[in-house]
Amino acid sequence: MIENTKAIVINTIKYGDTSLISTCYTKNCGIKTYMLKGILKSKKSKIKSAYFQPLMQLNLTANHNNKGALNSIRDIEIDHFYNSIYTNIKKQTIALFLAEILYYAIKEEEQNQSLYEYLETSFLWLDTHDNVSNFHLLFLLNLTKFLGFYPEMNLPNSNYFDLIEGNFTNINNFNSVSGENLVQFKKLLGINFDVLHKIDFSAENRQTILFILIQYFELHLSGFKKPKSLNVLKSVFS
Repeated sequence: MIENTKAIVINTIKYGDTSLISTCYTKNCGIKTYMLKGILKSKKSKIKSAYFQPLMQLNLTANHNNKGALNSIRDIEIDHFYNSIYTNIKKQTIALFLAEILYYAIKEEEQNQSLYEYLETSFLWLDTHDNVSNFHLLFLLNLTKFLGFYPEMNLPNSNYFDLIEGNFTNINNFNSVSGENLVQFKKLLGINFDVLHKIDFSAENRQTILFILIQYFELHLSGFKKPKSLNVLKSVFS
């Protein structure tokens, strides 16, 4: 089936000497993987390898096959040109990290326009703002809304947050967040990107909250893996 859709690049690997395989999150069809034959060899092709950088936002005309099969792209154009994501080291590192997160977290080949719009607007915010040191933390927390395990807010003044149950409680379990870590974690709850600069995370706080969020994803998503770029992210923001 020929489909016109917006798409966000989340993973690209080399296939052979001349081709790429790229996985994108599409607005109309969820996760789709494309075979880009000869893209590294042909200089005249309208489809360029530069289009498939992490989090690039595209408009595609694609031939979508049955579930699980590789698809092909007939036509392509950039939907939004980023001004700084690929030139600013912090933003570039965040983009690589979040692309890996999305690759491991989203598997569905179904339309979810609210999730797509969240990704689209979030990455445009990242591109157009300077104070982004906490961006990935709030992005991950808010992503859980669309994945089905955002923290329940029934008892927010409790002494513990249970990572398995996803709720606040006064019962201390093995996977509970408590004490100062809980105080820092709560700073992200219920806020939007425009007030991120007001959160006074230290580098140590930031790494601790990131560890909690990664653990939260691991507990709730089957097959989720820690991104390889995690150590690079920690290094850049330490």
